[in-house]
Amino acid sequence: METVDLGLTGISTSRLCFGTGTNGWNHRSNQADLGVERLSYLLQFAHERGVTFWDSADMYGTHQHVAHALRTIDRETVTLTSKTVSRTAAEVRSDVERFLEELNTDYIDILLLHCLTDGDWTKSMVGPMDVLNEYKSQGKIRAVGCSCHDFNALKAASESDWVEINLVRINPEGHAMCASPEQVIPVINSMNDRGQGVYGMKVMGGGSDLTKRPDEAIQFVMELPSIHAFVIGMMDEGEILTNIEAINSPVLV
Repeated sequence: METVDLGLTGISTSRLCFGTGTNGWNHRSNQADLGVERLSYLLQFAHERGVTFWDSADMYGTHQHVAHALRTIDRETVTLTSKTVSRTAAEVRSDVERFLEELNTDYIDILLLHCLTDGDWTKSMVGPMDVLNEYKSQGKIRAVGCSCHDFNALKAASESDWVEINLVRINPEGHAMCASPEQVIPVINSMNDRGQGVYGMKVMGGGSDLTKRPDEAIQFVMELPSIHAFVIGMMDEGEILTNIEAINSPVLV
């Protein structure tokens, strides 16, 4: 599995990221429903094949699954993302302390403000941003950023000096995206130009017919040089191997 740099963050990781949040919200996801032992095994199975980037979140309910998988893996070989939906400084501080305990780790590689929908979030979220900066200065977070579910929020992220990592919805058919691919891709390019790391989500269209054409969806994202990595929610060994093969042996056009 190819290793990529996430912008200028100094974080190098696998191009494919193991997502644990398919249909994830309210502290559950399809991956969480697999159970701690099964999802832990799949994370280890993927790691053995070079997938060292794992995406989690409080709202997915998968922290305990990730912590269990890390019991037999060198922590420094995994790039771990988690996310908070809290919107006040005090709540974010409480979340980070809890996340570190639940994940049984001394640090979280990437901590994102989750599901931002306000075009003025860089002003309204100064308190939470300052808290994450504090944890970063202590070495408990390596990079900070956001996932956006609104086009104006996405544009604000691309213009922010605070954002180091963006999780962006992108696929060739525009399913479950902030706007059309034609609108979103220039914003992603701006993020890359600023040195921000970018990894894509919803690359299979969030449950659209693209899930039946994974090679096509993966090829589309891989042809966008400003997207450094991308997350795919995987449920079994076959999906892991299929996605790795699609990345390692892309269709030449």
